[in-house]
Parts: sequence; structure tokens; C-alpha cells
Amino acid sequence: MKKHLLLALLTIAIVSCNNKEETTDGDTWLGGEIVNPKSDYVYITRNNKVLDTIKLDGNNFFSYQFKKPEKGIYFINHNEYQAVYIEPGDSILLRVNTIEFDESLSFSGRGGDRNNLLMNFFLLNEREAPLLARYNQLPPVAFETKLDSLKNEWESIYKKFLAKNNPSKTFKKVAKSNIEYIYNMRKELYTSAHANNSSISKESFPKDFYEYRKSISFNDELLRTYYPYYRFLNFYLDNVAHKNKNSTENFNRLSFSHNYAKIKAIDSIITSDSLKNDLLKYNTRRYLLNGKNAEEEEKIVTLFNEVSSNTNHKRSIEKLANATMQLTSDNKIPNLVLVTTDNTIKNLQDIIKKPSVIYFWSMKSVQHYKTIHIKVAELKSKYPEYNYIGVNTDTHFKKWLSIVKRLNYNLSDEYQFENIDKAEKRLVLNSVNKALIVDKDGFILEGNTNLLNPKIEQQLLGYINK
Repeated sequence: MKKHLLLALLTIAIVSCNNKEETTDGDTWLGGEIVNPKSDYVYITRNNKVLDTIKLDGNNFFSYQFKKPEKGIYFINHNEYQAVYIEPGDSILLRVNTIEFDESLSFSGRGGDRNNLLMNFFLLNEREAPLLARYNQLPPVAFETKLDSLKNEWESIYKKFLAKNNPSKTFKKVAKSNIEYIYNMRKELYTSAHANNSSISKESFPKDFYEYRKSISFNDELLRTYYPYYRFLNFYLDNVAHKNKNSTENFNRLSFSHNYAKIKAIDSIITSDSLKNDLLKYNTRRYLLNGKNAEEEEKIVTLFNEVSSNTNHKRSIEKLANATMQLTSDNKIPNLVLVTTDNTIKNLQDIIKKPSVIYFWSMKSVQHYKTIHIKVAELKSKYPEYNYIGVNTDTHFKKWLSIVKRLNYNLSDEYQFENIDKAEKRLVLNSVNKALIVDKDGFILEGNTNLLNPKIEQQLLGYINK
């Protein structure tokens, strides 16, 4: 029944649309099909708040009605976030395949053309990333020339859209933000990439290279959760923080001094309370997830509590800090309960008999768990001084055991968590690439490393030689 409603909605939307899109009042519909769904629900959010949770029907369709929505950026969340621009009177249909989420996403109906333009910009930014990696090696004048050429292509796409459509001023601002803020963000990234490069002097930059900085808005509520604006501000604030540091330390986004200076910069520069609080939380959280020193983490959290005015954010950061500080050096690894391949129970600390590498994998990503086990086999042959403990983060025992046996993984080194929710909180499992290194007594040497990072061998060798 719901599928027929969506088809009817699409028909009405197509009939009501013409090439000149006009703004109307009234309710708005957002619906569509999720191919290969990861769960039974779709979440609708705005400004980091969940508006509603919509259940997929038997055909993996959903539909949602907004009552006279405010023009602007909303998000749908189904395993991944996707921005959707909405205006009153829209009837937007989307279709997405979760196997290739961004590449497969398309919009139709009234408001569909607008969102397809924004999606086009998003994919264009992704495709140009390899080009930017090469352009970043150029001197400033040549880099800007290349960047201007890319920007002209974006502006050409936008002009073609305007020739066929008559969007509102609000949408024009959102669309232009993709061009302007991504262009400016690339300049900020270029600046930070060469912050430690003494061969490039300030004089070698064109005089108007940073002209855009004079007109930056630090309180844009329309764009505050939209990635071109939000990411630009983050990278701009990185450069401000590096400049403000009272040290000769190299540029390092993960260092204590950089993050301390950046939190202070956010507090002094950003004038919107909501935007300021979001940036403070994001950057403090990122630091804690990569922190290695409990004393420095505590200083960051103290500063965060002084400048943030969001009590929910403070509670969230406090919980995270309590967990990450327990994973810094000289703390013993949490004694979580594991399930063996024999379906028996063991404590994590009890299975550590010698220096060990603990890594994690999930059945949800076939490519990842095959890659990580190949890497473990390589490290095992090079550094047999360590034991390598693989922990599966899923909850289905038989499926997990079937994979372990079919791929001939070492049964005695493979485990599942008995309580994954507890494990995720205690070990701060924010990434499948996370790994820990502990000594023979279970004391943490590295609380947040990555087996696929080239530095892993240097870390393993370093602890052997200590």
C-alpha cells in the first residue's frame, strides 16, 4: 500500500513540476527506496537533532510528511548521512543502494533537481581529491591557477542549472556555498600542508590569495551543519590555531598544543553559540579519540568545559574522556568477557600471556576482514614476539564461526565479545581499523593504533627493543 502511495506521490510531483521551479507553501513529502537496507529505519535530522524515525515497509520504501518546513538543509540517515535540501511544497523521491551509497543516490519529483545539483557537487569534490593531492605539490601561484580552473568548471555547472531553473534565494546561497567554501577550503588545506615547508615563503603567495578571509561568516545558521561550510571553518581554524601557538612545534592536527590553541580560537572567533558548541564538541572528541596522554586529555576537557555552553555535549565528552583516559599508556586493558570458538567464556586479561596485538573486525565488511587478517599473517611472520588476538564485533555466533572456519583462521586466536555494547564503550570502538598493543601483563602500550597504517611496524619493533 505504501509503495502505491509513493508512486502516486511521484506522479503528482512530476506533473506539478515544470522547468521553472517556483517556491510554494504547504506540506512537504520526502520518501523513497533503500536498496539493500542495513536496518529497518531511516532517521530524519536537522541541526543535529532527530526529527523522526521512519520504518521501512516490506518493499524497503519510506515516506515522511513535513508540516510547513523551514527552507534549508535536512539529513537522512540510513547507516550513512546524506544532506537533503527541502522547501515547503516539495515532493522529493530518492533512491539509493547502500552498497554504493553516494554513487547510486538520485532524486526525482519536485525539489529533485535541486538535490541532484548538490549531489553532483559532492561527487565532483570526491573525484577531484586525487587532483588536489598533486596540485598541493605546486608553488602557490601555480596551485591557485589550477584551483581557479576547477572552480570555473563548478560555476559552469551552476550556470547551466540556473538557465533551466528559478530557485529561491535560500537555495542559491546553499548551492553557491559548495563552490565558494570548497574553493576556499582547498586553500586552507594547501596552507596547512605547507606549514612545515620552509622552502615556501609568505612572499611567494599571491597578494590576494587569502582575500576571502575578510568576508568569512562565523555565525551562518543556514549552513552550520552543511559540510562545505563546516569543513572550511575547521580547516581555517586549524591554520589560526597553528599561527597562535606559542611554540615552534610543527603543524600537527592531533597534538595537544594544536588542539588547545584551536579550542581557544573557536571560542574567540565563532559568534554563533550553536555553531561554536558543535565545533568545540567535534574537535574535543576527535582529540580524545586520538589522545595518548591522560594528563593532557584532562587539560583539554577542562578547557572544553570552560568554553562550551551545551550541557548535553559536556556530559557526552565527560563519558568519552573517562573511557579514553583508561586506554592511555600504563593502564591495564579493561577485563571484558569474550566468547571462544568453542562457545565458552574467557576474560580478556586471562588470555594475554605475552605482548599482544588486539584487533577488531566485523562480518559487515568482507573486504576489511579479509585485508586485516592478511595483514595479521604478515605481521605474525615478521614479529612473532607478539600474540595476535582477533575480536569479532558482531552478535551472531554461528555466522561468525562459519567464516572463521571457512577461511582457516586460527581458532584459538579468534573471539567475540559477550556484550558488544559494553565493549564499544570501554574500548571506544569508533573505527573497525582500531587496534591496541599491550605488554605481557595486559598493560596498554598503544591504546589507539591501526594495523593498516605503515607506522604499525615501527611501533611493534619499538616495543620489542624497549
